[in-house]
Amino acid sequence: MPANRSTYLRRGMAALAALPLLTLAACGYGSESKNDDTTKVAAGARKIDGLDSVKIGYFGNLTHATALVGREQGLFQKELGATKADYATFNAGPSEIEALNSGSIDIGWIGPSPAINGYTKSDGKSLRIIGGSASGGVKLVVNPKKITSLKDVEGKKIATPQLGNTQDVAFLNWAAQQGWKVDAQSGKGDVTVVRSDNKVTPDAFRAGSVDGAWVPEPTASKLVAEGGKVLLDESALWPDKKFVITNIIVRQAFLEEHPKAVEAVLRASVEANKWINANPDRAKAAANKQLGIDSGKELPADVLDPAWKSIQFTDDPLASTLGTEAAHAVKAGLLDKPDLKGIYDLTILNKVLEAAGESPVDAAGLGTS
Repeated sequence: MPANRSTYLRRGMAALAALPLLTLAACGYGSESKNDDTTKVAAGARKIDGLDSVKIGYFGNLTHATALVGREQGLFQKELGATKADYATFNAGPSEIEALNSGSIDIGWIGPSPAINGYTKSDGKSLRIIGGSASGGVKLVVNPKKITSLKDVEGKKIATPQLGNTQDVAFLNWAAQQGWKVDAQSGKGDVTVVRSDNKVTPDAFRAGSVDGAWVPEPTASKLVAEGGKVLLDESALWPDKKFVITNIIVRQAFLEEHPKAVEAVLRASVEANKWINANPDRAKAAANKQLGIDSGKELPADVLDPAWKSIQFTDDPLASTLGTEAAHAVKAGLLDKPDLKGIYDLTILNKVLEAAGESPVDAAGLGTS
């Protein structure tokens, strides 16, 4: 790796990792559970693999609704029996990867870019992607007084959540397709990219500090509630309008040592997605309830409803789109061409899907075998 790119990546990842750690709870990485799921352990249940607990991480946003619903409905605890389902919530991918590497969590819901970064930085030794969770839920929302068409984005200030994160890469790639030049590191060019935490982006949008944002839900719908307009749904740029936004990852050591526990979590995830797709309104309410427990505030209907409609929940990790997203990061100069062979191990997921009468999913040549 060239020295300047190596330095850039170290600085970028360090900056991303440091910010959320300032506000996380005493466990060092993620916020602790506020509701006690041990009350849902069935009488006579046994521990899985002799484990006292399985530590599960996820983000407090709707693209992680599989985890939110699985937790709120007690599905993880049900499948784990007397092994306690412990939870931690995160605000950013780097802190979740750090927690996974340290053993503070065993399994986590996470976006494709941090999964790729975590895998490549460890030379393929830290994690495996073991399942899918969600597709879509990313939009370009703009101030309609300043931007009325896609070509009007040129010369404007557009927010993305983090330098080098999944949406940042997607926007840089889209901008390049328009023929615009942007320096990935500084964000300066024919379009100015402003890296802004999703929590503060609505304030920046309201104040006029940014003219739009390429962001995931529910931030996109929060901007619409502030008077923004959806100029582009990222799903329109992908074949079949599907692309991975959330994966399930596991520590490789945990996968090797406790496959029964991993299988239990995946059964709960598959059950959660099945329930979400069969009962969208009830699932939406359950996800919002858990968001309220985790953050102290539920989403209002004018944000929740449109955000929920734009996300598809799927067990398929959509592996081919992960490879494409990695190629976009390489093209933008954010990543050297990675070797992703082995990043997926879908063996247990396909076992669970077969037992449920569902079709197997494919690793698109990036599996362990």
